Amino acid sequence: MRSKILLSDVSMYNPLMPIVIQGLSLIKGERPVLDGLELTLRHPGISVIMGPNGAGKSLLLRCLHGLIEPDQGSISLGSLTLASSRPQQAMVFQHPVLLRRTVLQNLKFAAPDATESALNEALASVNLSTRSHSPARMLSGGEQQRLALARALLTQPKLLLLDEATASLDPASVYLIESLVRKTREMGTKVILISHDQGQARRLADEVIFVDRGRIVEQTPAHDFFNAPTSRQAQSYLAGELII
Repeated sequence: MRSKILLSDVSMYNPLMPIVIQGLSLIKGERPVLDGLELTLRHPGISVIMGPNGAGKSLLLRCLHGLIEPDQGSISLGSLTLASSRPQQAMVFQHPVLLRRTVLQNLKFAAPDATESALNEALASVNLSTRSHSPARMLSGGEQQRLALARALLTQPKLLLLDEATASLDPASVYLIESLVRKTREMGTKVILISHDQGQARRLADEVIFVDRGRIVEQTPAHDFFNAPTSRQAQSYLAGELII
């Protein structure tokens, strides 16, 4: 078990903090899938987003990364606009998008100025040193996701977004990815990840953001969330009940 590092203990300056989301709304058809969502992240560390399917978790992350333009609302990251923050962000999806190139070429494409030493270190960090010249799309699911994370981290992001990045992976890949996420956090990168895995959230989260029906229902330090959630929705979710 890792020793708990408090949010206040991470003192490295991050130019993208605080992250402030105001009045974020997104309409699909006639239904609001993000409904005036308000969220402020003032501290570094790992924020885990949880909530039922269809709550708007992935849409929130995509808006934060600039992949979806909301119908209303604003997003600011430190003193930067969303657009100007993009070079300092990286996102890893549940199903990684890899180029039809080798493992090494995927890394070089993401970080064309990286030194050979940095590329080799990135491969070693995800246990892919022996697969550098293999076609990236021929890797196993766990290997592909590890490559996607290595590619993201090679850009040295100040904000790392993970959308169910370990779902359905083998335990060894999950362990390795979680270890890298912790290390990334301790270097001052802000990490926001979506997870349905309560065990993973307990292992990684500094705080939990609970989303339901396109709104933030609860934003609580992880220990408090898992031991005494304040919202009815979070209580039902943690008890394994259906949220209707």
